[in-house]
Amino acid sequence: MPVKNRFAELLPEITAWRRDFHAHPELLFDVHRTAAKVAELCRAFGCDEVVEGIGRTGVVAVIRGRSDSKGRVIGLRADMDALPITEQTGVPYASTVPGRMHACGHDGHTAMLLGAAKYLAETRNFDGTVVCIFQPAEEGGGGGREMVRDGVLTRWNVQEVYGMHNMPGIPVGHFAIRPGAMMAAADQFEIVVTGKGGHAAKPHDCIDTTVVSAHIILALQTIASRNVDPLKQVVVSVCTVETDSTAHNVIPQVVRMKGTVRTMDPQVQDFVETRLGQIVEGTALALGARAEVHYQRGYPVTVNTPENTDFAAEVARRVSGHVDTDTAPLMGAEDFSFMLNERPGAYIFLGNGDTAMVHHPAYNFDDAAIPFGASWYAEMAESRMPAG
Repeated sequence: MPVKNRFAELLPEITAWRRDFHAHPELLFDVHRTAAKVAELCRAFGCDEVVEGIGRTGVVAVIRGRSDSKGRVIGLRADMDALPITEQTGVPYASTVPGRMHACGHDGHTAMLLGAAKYLAETRNFDGTVVCIFQPAEEGGGGGREMVRDGVLTRWNVQEVYGMHNMPGIPVGHFAIRPGAMMAAADQFEIVVTGKGGHAAKPHDCIDTTVVSAHIILALQTIASRNVDPLKQVVVSVCTVETDSTAHNVIPQVVRMKGTVRTMDPQVQDFVETRLGQIVEGTALALGARAEVHYQRGYPVTVNTPENTDFAAEVARRVSGHVDTDTAPLMGAEDFSFMLNERPGAYIFLGNGDTAMVHHPAYNFDDAAIPFGASWYAEMAESRMPAG
């Protein structure tokens, strides 16, 4: 089963939706315009139920098949939010909002799921129920978690859930997936180092927080190199360092650092949280300073259920003929993980071609990928819940 002919016919319409979303990017939960348009279109398609405000600003569209003799329900999810980045694509439909852009392709994800919803509402060639989940706040807000808390899976009795993300570097129309851990857990931390400030010409009268912080930054790298099994993936990164002084001749009293921890294994995640605190506090103490660690768990590991992964890959193979079923896991994070923690399912990558990487100001979703993604969403429903 190649790309469905209907999506070739619908491509100009779906592309227009995508470019409209692209021109009007919205951040986190503040996706009111996007969500309103999604809901309006789903009602126009004839979806059986359209509910707004799930997980604050999420939208759910329910499509029932020709029958429901087996009581099957699957969820299909797309994210809607953009990023606080100034666009540098130069395309005619570029962002009209300064400092915001769709730099991760969520405009394309939303448009593809809308195309699939239109097709499924027209044909209803399946036995069961499809729940289309349009999610806000994937980019750091935990919109997936909020939708789960708001009952998106329990209210409609979703039994399996599937998601998709475009991926630059993979040819357009090609898919990539793997069973098990697909993307990392993402935690964040803040470290506050307190010493004794003073004149830079008299360091012996001070407890130099910049030196202490430098030792902490280097020592934290031993977590990956000396504390964790080399076969286990872990990244510890200190990404910002800020002092309470901007003068060239003042040793600061306080240094604040922020960073992230990425892991693929819950046990490693637990260990790193503990070890990070030990290293920070111990290093500071050894150098005469004090340090506090504020550690916050973020998105959990995105784990694909093996049986559902096999099925998602088979559908992708029928759509395009090109599927990598052993793609390398990524240390990036994805809050679709909150849904996969509650239900079996799978997350798959769709090629975006030779474009700038996501989260880059020159990134742009390739509209040529739309028929492949929309076909995959639709065929997941029709194949997972075959009519008759």
